[in-house]
Amino acid sequence: MGTEACEVTVGTGRLRGTTTDGIRRFAGVPYAQPPFGPRRFHLPQPVTAWEGVRDAETFGPPAPQDPYRGPIGELLPSLVADGRAQDILTLNVWSPEDARALPVVVWIHGGAFERGGSALEGYDGTTFARDDVVFVSVNYRLGSEGFSVLEDAPRNLGLEDVAAALRWTHAEIAAFGGDPDRITVMGESAGGALAAALLCRDDTRPLIAGGIVQSGPLTAAEPERAGRVTRAIAKRLGISATRDAFAAVPPAELLAARAAQAAGSSPLRGAPGFVLARDDASLPRAPRDALTSVDVPLVIGTNTDEYRLWFSPASLATITTWQARLARLALRVPRAAARAYRRLFPDQNEGERLGQALTDAMLRVPMVQAASRRSAPTFVYEFAWSSPVRDLRAAHAVELGFVFDGLDGDDSQALAGEAAPQSLADDMHDAWMRMIRDGNPGWPAFGHDRLVRVFDAPSRTAVLPRADAVDAYPGS
Repeated sequence: MGTEACEVTVGTGRLRGTTTDGIRRFAGVPYAQPPFGPRRFHLPQPVTAWEGVRDAETFGPPAPQDPYRGPIGELLPSLVADGRAQDILTLNVWSPEDARALPVVVWIHGGAFERGGSALEGYDGTTFARDDVVFVSVNYRLGSEGFSVLEDAPRNLGLEDVAAALRWTHAEIAAFGGDPDRITVMGESAGGALAAALLCRDDTRPLIAGGIVQSGPLTAAEPERAGRVTRAIAKRLGISATRDAFAAVPPAELLAARAAQAAGSSPLRGAPGFVLARDDASLPRAPRDALTSVDVPLVIGTNTDEYRLWFSPASLATITTWQARLARLALRVPRAAARAYRRLFPDQNEGERLGQALTDAMLRVPMVQAASRRSAPTFVYEFAWSSPVRDLRAAHAVELGFVFDGLDGDDSQALAGEAAPQSLADDMHDAWMRMIRDGNPGWPAFGHDRLVRVFDAPSRTAVLPRADAVDAYPGS
């Protein structure tokens, strides 16, 4: 079968997409107006109706961003934004032909709140639509445009964007064959944080039937801390941290100032980065706390060696005992946890043990604590398969090609190599499909027995790995 044109009608007009091998795709569909000009640093505004048929055959432009650079740029794909393109608040829909009332998943990409986009090859929704799910992927404002803390502007604008995309999906997805009462939100890394935040908001939670959070931070910093990066950029540009002052600076100049401010930084030291801010209007409570009362099923998990995407083996080997001690103090790693890492990893160097502490402090401990306190079904996983690429092991983002069943794609092979086990992709993709369809991925819910699905070759269900370290943190 070749590619043919297809059309659908939504509330604001008619869209022309494509059909290939029985899968319809509508790309670059606007869910809000371009957030530039008078709408810059404002809440997303509804789309106005158009006349005729709007082209939805190609992806919309990504949000302004700088590409990844250096070694990490060889592992993670980048999108280069056209500074003239303003219609960035778009989404994409994949669905089977003749779909009727199918479950829906809304995918939110990661990228540390300042990179990424829904057009990346690895986020192709075809495999989900192939398995009778309507797949939606979303672009949102990034970096200074989406996560600045300005004195007189709404906070967490990137989060407000994905909330608007979720509302659009709920209102319009029936036209694509989706069931608006069966929407699962799903994201990885910063996208996982945004998915968790949507679950915790009073206005968006009623629109969601389930959640999947992959390696997503569950924190929301107080505005003073969340605004450190905004103030640093303002100082570098010689302007005040206000909406008018930032709106007077072209996006490219804000990106350049951020690049200069972040030069040479790492997750352990250097410049602050963009994070979600606690905010009465957009995010009153951090997800690690608010998820406990969210009454929908949730899949949540991390990768065994998250830190190895950010630190090369060579850089880990150079970390001294004194440097590791100072870093643990900065991360507030309890002494009992430090002792547990020495017991659990007796043959590893200080850098490797510090990397495990970083993974736990940032991701794994908040995840386990939130899962332990939830009464709704919560399914915890750990991705443990060891990639041979640059000794990444089970690093941050390696699982993406398995979840999307896209191991033959360039994005996946950059992280997992060319010989990654298809059996593991079958296993993970099937589990995610079960969660989206039925609210249960196929392994026991997390409870007093603390059972976790460990995805590996082969996968297994086991008691929470490395529990001694996790339980040493306050609140466990």
